[in-house]
Amino acid sequence: MTYLSGNSRFRYAACLLLLLLVSGNAVPDDVSERFEARTFRSKKYSVLLPYRLLCPKNYLRTKRYPLILFLHGSDERGTDNTRQLYVGLNIFANEKIMKRYPCFIAAPQCPPDMKWADADWKAERHFMAESPTPALALSIELIGELQKKYPIDKNRLYIVGYSMGGFGAWETIVRWPELFAAAVPVCGGGDESKAYRINRIPIWAFHGSLDQIVGVSRSRNMVNAVVKAGGTPRYTEYPTITHYSWGPAFSDPRMFEWLFRQKK
Repeated sequence: MTYLSGNSRFRYAACLLLLLLVSGNAVPDDVSERFEARTFRSKKYSVLLPYRLLCPKNYLRTKRYPLILFLHGSDERGTDNTRQLYVGLNIFANEKIMKRYPCFIAAPQCPPDMKWADADWKAERHFMAESPTPALALSIELIGELQKKYPIDKNRLYIVGYSMGGFGAWETIVRWPELFAAAVPVCGGGDESKAYRINRIPIWAFHGSLDQIVGVSRSRNMVNAVVKAGGTPRYTEYPTITHYSWGPAFSDPRMFEWLFRQKK
């Protein structure tokens, strides 16, 4: 577990600078163009799931590539299939990142009245519902469909989520522990009583100490529960950051290096 201090704060400041240089305040035109707009229709659910798909540049059918399922926060819900591009995805789709770590990225957009996980974000803890939300179930179905159409490495499926998506990331690996090779839940929380299900999954969680939207105890308690269950998750807590911990988390090169090393 990592709590930033001393030289780590210097590296954290450098990450913030990188974030400003890479992301800016809006989605660059080339990012929205590179993420193809699509809609997924399930046979089981009547809900339509808008999503964006980024493919590796000049990918080869003879190779296998990782896939990242990217779950956005509550403010990015909607039906325009655009809002989810505004936070974080421009960093993941950066030309240098994609050149070094070619991968597929699927970014579904949660409908306005739904959540990735049925949880109260303000509560100190919650217990997972019996069934996944339709939005989360559709996202998992989507991965299966993409695997049929593209050269995706089934042993290198990753999930990344922040805020509402952080809750979704925790719940996803609890419900489907054999599916993902690694998870990066940012400023989220999960059902601590189910931590035993994910004690073998590589996890790197992030949170800001000053978060007043999702209490930092949600990440701390979930990480501690995984440790007690025999797991070895990573945890980084930013001492001067509020809810927007995805900024330094997604702009940290070490996170990318760690994530793409993971394989089932």
